[in-house]
Amino acid sequence: MTPLDQLAQGAWRHITGVFTDIDDTLTTDGAITADALNAIARLRAAGLPVIAITGRPAGWSEPFALRWPVNAIVAENGAVALIGPGAGTFNGKASQGIPDGPKQLSKLYQQDAATRAANHARLQAVAARVLREVPGATLAQDSAGRETDIAIDHSEFTQLPPERIEQAAALMRAEGLNATISSIHINGWIGAYDKLSGAHWIVRELLGRDLAAEMDRWVYVGDSTNDQRMFQHFIHSVGVANIARFVPQLAHLPRYVARGERGAGFAEVAQAVLAARAA
Repeated sequence: MTPLDQLAQGAWRHITGVFTDIDDTLTTDGAITADALNAIARLRAAGLPVIAITGRPAGWSEPFALRWPVNAIVAENGAVALIGPGAGTFNGKASQGIPDGPKQLSKLYQQDAATRAANHARLQAVAARVLREVPGATLAQDSAGRETDIAIDHSEFTQLPPERIEQAAALMRAEGLNATISSIHINGWIGAYDKLSGAHWIVRELLGRDLAAEMDRWVYVGDSTNDQRMFQHFIHSVGVANIARFVPQLAHLPRYVARGERGAGFAEVAQAVLAARAA
């Protein structure tokens, strides 16, 4: 990983948008910091879309989609998109100051209602098995807001040792689920989507653009193992400094690493993007 302050001159001159993880990337000790919030606002003021992609549930994400100046939050590892009044545009309509633009939260899904209902029952059965078979396993406290996945807490309010984290993820996979490990949770879901496919989906739905044609014009910022598909596919990927905890477990590292941890690291990335555009 190259230190972000060694970014080659002109490398980010053509950046047109920013994707970011939330937990321990935008947030510090569970809350977004003023520097991270200001960084999002500055990017938006410069005309850059900012889209958060998280393993957190739709219900947990809703108030932040309404209050933060992001274009959208893609929750549950790509399953659900929450588009608030600060989106800028949605389906060709301005979301602020235009009578027919969305003034409240809009919600989009990658799966239809019947599929989500069928998957929900299966997910609950797998969650029950994890709780029975993995010593110390507990559901994430935000589970009530989850619509398309399950989550086991490993570092938010409960501390699971590495071998139990891997046991829970392996059990989910053995049951046919996709499973990833974030900085705080083990997430499991059913469906051919993840953070990367969610990024392609939301750019198409929200901006009417083809992300595949402009991957080299976006930055992705993350901090843990469930970000590594994004690190692999985005040329301009950055880990905030606390990614050091997960480096031994990552098959794909980000290209750059910020000096700052969590929200301070995200603010550092935003400043590098803005400075490159101003040069």
